[in-house]
Amino acid sequence: MARSQNHASFPAYRPRRLRAQPALRDMVRENTLTPADLIWPVFVMDGQDDAHPIASMPGVSRHTVDRLPALAAKARSLGIPAICIFPYTNPAFKTQDCAEAWNPDNLSNRAIKAIKSAVPDIMVMTDIALDPYNINGQDGIVRAGEIVNDETVAALVKMGEAQAQAGADILGPSDMMDGRIAALRGMLEQKGFQNVNILSYSAKYASGFYGPFRDAVGAASVLIGDKNTYQMDPANSDEAMRMIARDLSEGADLVMVKPGMPYLDICQRAKAEFQVPTFAYQVSGEYAMLKAAAQNGWLDGRQVMLESLMAFKRAGCDGVLTYFAPEVAEILLRKL
Repeated sequence: MARSQNHASFPAYRPRRLRAQPALRDMVRENTLTPADLIWPVFVMDGQDDAHPIASMPGVSRHTVDRLPALAAKARSLGIPAICIFPYTNPAFKTQDCAEAWNPDNLSNRAIKAIKSAVPDIMVMTDIALDPYNINGQDGIVRAGEIVNDETVAALVKMGEAQAQAGADILGPSDMMDGRIAALRGMLEQKGFQNVNILSYSAKYASGFYGPFRDAVGAASVLIGDKNTYQMDPANSDEAMRMIARDLSEGADLVMVKPGMPYLDICQRAKAEFQVPTFAYQVSGEYAMLKAAAQNGWLDGRQVMLESLMAFKRAGCDGVLTYFAPEVAEILLRKL
């Protein structure tokens, strides 16, 4: 929609006047980024008092469960409201039926309990998908080469129940199976977890930007085939709106666009059309390419980190899952 002309012509109108001084630029800034806008994804592994750097994600490590309370305390001190848990599952526990996914004592559920016990006011978000537990590396159960929908949804419901019982505040279904939001919401209502939120990965694309994440959770080496039969075609925008509308109608509280930077148009459109809490995931490939360019001296790492995150806010996102979370929160707090 065209805007009416509501200012004088040059020289009476000099837009540079509003850019002339830092304080004035702060006064007229249209969007802001704060630590409260961030969710910190954290990778967890078995072991004791240990951390393993992830080569394809400089600055990011897998941590043992006993280290998570300290990370949660750090998040709280930085004003980051939520941590999202992703497990690096022992290959011995990866099976065709993915039963480890709903084991009450699996890595993710122990991580939830450890964080909520030590820092109860930090929100814990989980990932609901079967790829960390699947011998095929797929997000769903595979039968005769097909990722089967309904059997997968039944497994995801058991997975979500175990996470809710462990104390999760937000369930994050990232699997892209049909009907899983309704099934999860029904379970939560029936089992007395009415206050558990669902942040649905409603618009999750079949993207090439996920590679480092698959390294981090140990899925890259076991993945058989691709995920094109359930993740979305990168060419599609209207489909994303249909998926968001579907998930909201089934009981999602918040929605996600994934990846983030290549899909800012989807973020903007989702917020404009639905006016619901809208998040983006600045995924591992986005993080890795910015980090690598900065390490090589090709980009100013601090500047592009902040600029990339502000882009999400400008596009209408209420928050961002980002591996930059602790680094950017420290910078933002120093500015206060």
